[in-house]
Amino acid sequence: MTHILAIDQGTTSSRAIVFDEKIGIKAIAQEEFPQHFPASGWVEHDPADIWATTAGTCRAAIERAGITASDIAAIGITNQRETTLVWDRETGQPVCNAIVWQDRRTADMCRALKAEGHEPMITARTGLLLDPYFSGTKLRWILDNIEGARAAAGQGKLLFGTVDTFLIWKLTGGKVHATDATNAARTLLYDIRAGEWSAEICELLDIPMDMLPDVRDCAAEFGVTRADLFGREVPILGVAGDQQAASVGQACFSPGMMKATYGTGCFALLNTGAKPVMSENRLLTTIAYRLDGKPTYALEGSIFVAGAVVQWLRDGLKIIREARETQPFAEAADASQTVIMVPAFTGLGAPYWHADSRGAIFGLTRNSGPNELARAALESVGFQTRDLLEAMHADWTPEGDGVLRVDGGMSASDWAMQFLSDIIGAPVDRPKVLETTALGAAWLAGMRAGVYPAMAEFSNNWALEKRFEPRMNAATRDEKYAGWTRAVAATMSV
Repeated sequence: MTHILAIDQGTTSSRAIVFDEKIGIKAIAQEEFPQHFPASGWVEHDPADIWATTAGTCRAAIERAGITASDIAAIGITNQRETTLVWDRETGQPVCNAIVWQDRRTADMCRALKAEGHEPMITARTGLLLDPYFSGTKLRWILDNIEGARAAAGQGKLLFGTVDTFLIWKLTGGKVHATDATNAARTLLYDIRAGEWSAEICELLDIPMDMLPDVRDCAAEFGVTRADLFGREVPILGVAGDQQAASVGQACFSPGMMKATYGTGCFALLNTGAKPVMSENRLLTTIAYRLDGKPTYALEGSIFVAGAVVQWLRDGLKIIREARETQPFAEAADASQTVIMVPAFTGLGAPYWHADSRGAIFGLTRNSGPNELARAALESVGFQTRDLLEAMHADWTPEGDGVLRVDGGMSASDWAMQFLSDIIGAPVDRPKVLETTALGAAWLAGMRAGVYPAMAEFSNNWALEKRFEPRMNAATRDEKYAGWTRAVAATMSV
């Protein structure tokens, strides 16, 4: 048993990756599933789709790897964070669709809680801000708006979980109701200093605490899978939210190391070590990972729309057929035009946290077309990343050369990564293994199983594929960024 199965359950697809004994990728299976938008600013997933695509891709990856479950030492899980599910303790039946992290339906609730003066207490306990992004207000909404949910929860009949918890429940046949510290830290309900659920916040949001899962280390015992799923019981030994798993996969284990993952959104994490750094610039303080009961903390900046803006070019405007076409389009764009796109489709994330903003495009001329829109879309991701890094460095100045390690689908674009390096004025390192999210989950499980090496050796094996150095002069960089900040200000003023 020298293989590890990593489950990477994301916002638009589920994937399963089999890693071999050298932590190399042996097989991948991926399946997209539908997104549901029942109202403006609402985003939902059908829990049945999440489970079916997860189970299906696991079986497919095992088959493609040419192995059986008897060859798998352990399973690691990484997942879209904050997405909220509630299900019946006895039947396992969800009470409604999952409310996705992008969903903004609780914006009014968050505003009311802020007006009542609760945000400072919540931030002090959780490191988070009062925003619809997090699970706590989503859970409150379900209890208040789904018929019978409040009464059933009061009777102890319902369970809450983020996607990792739901998958653990399904994989173990309802035997284990647990999460890890990184996912718990994103719920708005978990005290990241005390390492426990906050009774004060649960009382404020009227959430029964017996709904909440047990919180464990990222490398820990999370039960075993049902034997009928894959042919034998397989232990689940690693769990981390997708962004923390990517940070682990990028070997960002030392204070000051930074990574940015470009998926549906973009999420940058800065390792701050054993003590939480509370942001004064509207970033989030979170748990990077917890091993042997000891948390390592991070500052995090969250961009809601990164790869999703390319999906919009493809599915909404239909000006491209596949994501990779954005690079030649951007290269062909008219250099004399300055088109700026603010992709605030579901509000603005860090450091603005403006839930009511919506997308806008500035600088259009009669000659603007698909090329200019593609370039503006890719540049928007670089601009938003600079927003995050400037806020991070204002909160906590790390030592070192300021290198940003990148991963995720958009990091494969040389054009986008070169612009990123240019606009932040720092080197951008792309690793040989871009599947860092799944890699992080696999290493946590494999290390726990005794198949993979300890942290130091794993870190030494991190390998660079390409470094992007800034080429843009400082004056041009600052001029472009000033145009971006004006566009954001105008967007928020509408």
